Amino acid sequence: MRRRLLVLGRERQLTARELSGRVSEIVDGIGTIRAHDTSNFERADIAARLGRIFKIRYDLYQWKFLVKFLNNFLAQVTPFLFYSIGGYFALQGRLDIGQLVAVIGAYKDLPGPLKELIDWDQARQDVQVKYAQVVEQFSVEPLIDPKVQAISVDPATPLTGALAAVNLSVADDGGSKVVEHVSLQIQPGETVAITGGTSGGGEALAEAFGRLTWPATGRIVIGDADIHDLPESVVGRRISYASSDVFAFQGSLGDNLLYGLKHAPLTEVVYEGDREAHRRWELVEAKLAGNPHYDLNSDWIDYQAAGATGPDDLFAKIRAVLDVVLLSNDVLALAVRSTIDPTEHVAFAGEIVAMRSALRQRLEAEKLSDLVVFFEPGSYNVEATVGENLLFGTVTDSNRWETALENHPFFKTVLKRAGLHETFYEMGLEIAENVVELFRDLPPDHPFFQQLTFMTAEEIPAYEALLQKVRGKPLEEVSEDDAIRIIRLCFGYIEPRHRFGLLTDELMQKIVEARREFSDGLPADLVGIIEHYQPDRYMASATILDNVLFGRIGHKHTDGSERIRAIVRDLFESLGLYNKVLVFGLDFDVGAGGKRLTSGQRQKLNLARALIRVSDFYVFNQPLLALDQRTQDQITRKAFAFLRDGERKPAILWVLANQDLAELFDRVAHFENGRLARDEPVETHARDSDYKELAS
Repeated sequence: MRRRLLVLGRERQLTARELSGRVSEIVDGIGTIRAHDTSNFERADIAARLGRIFKIRYDLYQWKFLVKFLNNFLAQVTPFLFYSIGGYFALQGRLDIGQLVAVIGAYKDLPGPLKELIDWDQARQDVQVKYAQVVEQFSVEPLIDPKVQAISVDPATPLTGALAAVNLSVADDGGSKVVEHVSLQIQPGETVAITGGTSGGGEALAEAFGRLTWPATGRIVIGDADIHDLPESVVGRRISYASSDVFAFQGSLGDNLLYGLKHAPLTEVVYEGDREAHRRWELVEAKLAGNPHYDLNSDWIDYQAAGATGPDDLFAKIRAVLDVVLLSNDVLALAVRSTIDPTEHVAFAGEIVAMRSALRQRLEAEKLSDLVVFFEPGSYNVEATVGENLLFGTVTDSNRWETALENHPFFKTVLKRAGLHETFYEMGLEIAENVVELFRDLPPDHPFFQQLTFMTAEEIPAYEALLQKVRGKPLEEVSEDDAIRIIRLCFGYIEPRHRFGLLTDELMQKIVEARREFSDGLPADLVGIIEHYQPDRYMASATILDNVLFGRIGHKHTDGSERIRAIVRDLFESLGLYNKVLVFGLDFDVGAGGKRLTSGQRQKLNLARALIRVSDFYVFNQPLLALDQRTQDQITRKAFAFLRDGERKPAILWVLANQDLAELFDRVAHFENGRLARDEPVETHARDSDYKELAS
């Protein structure tokens, strides 16, 4: 019973920490949540986590008080036994009554139960005080009207009125006015560019339109309705907002891209057995606690809000917006660097294997056969490591491999039989001497260390000491552990990359001949850590790109990596595999806050997240500041064309970093020192700009 209490206690701590982290994440991303009407999705997530914590605590206290009950029962049953059995013996004359009374009196006077009661009452009072403090801390006014966050599964009604700022003033955290008495109106279908630089006030106005800041004075209205009084199910869907201040939630890239479509649970999940009972319990407890009872396992994606009918045609929309923000190549690069389980994706793995011959034909046709050195069973691949050539495969478990290399007699036996043991030792000594001499004075973060595949910066002092220990000694006098440390350096050596001149044709032929020894005589306990290269089989331990290449990119071409990726990308398109590969890139985990993406990739993702939504108004607040000017201009033009293509003509408000792009818009609103200096048609703005340039 106590073991069960410990398990539940640990579960409670872990779930509480997860909840704390999730709340922190929501606070950091509150702007994104407000802008995309996903508050109900987040409320459902928090409610589900609270329900799980309550269930754990409920079980914990049941077990805890069961233990207390047993303890108290055992404590109280003893006097009963004294009275019953002792009384029986006293009546029989076999026990003196005085003795029985003395024992019972002494036992009943034990202060244990009373002390427990006092301790419990003290703990209860402490908890009451803490609870009152928590309630006071979270009783904050004014709270958002619950009607604003009322959930709606119906499509939002299109906004027909103008989006306008009426005598608007906005203050920063210090109370200083960043927008002062501004009135600006954007009609449906109109495009407005905002200029004026960082101190002009246009950025603060865009934040107010995106409902990220509250007016100090004045109002933001749509038609006659105040934007802050309208439900999020209307404003959060019909107005899309994106800025350079990006927050990505922990999860896949695809989840973050579709985050702005998660407004409400649209399907009802059918539960069976224990899951059904648990779901009923969750509903009851959530209602009793006043928490949302939305099902987080439902399908929350509003396909209609993306202009799609379901999951099948949603991917076409995803592909389109990724192309617009120039993120497709980045997602594809993430995809080809990922690994997949060929047993789960049998058909796709077969298509990748079949693509190997298409790649060879393409390289031969473009006279680029030397761009990739392919793996051949009977030849040495100079662009691969010595270890890959010796094993003719890859290591699936690096930790087990290191352990086996140091302790398993198989490797030493095979190397000696192939005549490579002493050769590899001499080769390892040469590698260690060169590396220590070249790199020992460099700082650990020097980029040269990225080229080393066999030694880290931290290992250099250890190998320097090892060289002093073994220098001048024959192999027979060197300990086995030291010899293994020297020999293991050879396994990561690549001649065209490291250029120490250690691989001769004779040595390479010996390594190729030793392959059969490794493959045929591999012990059963080592079979699982080595995956051999086979031309007709997908390698689970290798990336998608490595499986396509079935070789290594040559070092003869300085731009070899870029050229081969372009060729592979074209082959994906021509063979109909592009979308299938892209899906694996969308599964990439972006990390907490999107830290595994670059700042430019995060901003592209944020813009794509807004573009994929069908809205009436789009507010873009310098969303691409992390990118160079040329890329910003290119994406801005593509995004503008994407939104204005076809019958749909939404209104666009864009705070521009490059004023030359104002020619795309109907009007230009220029801000200076928090005030609207000019609001004029683009033709007038262009004439004024030309005049100012001529005058200067």
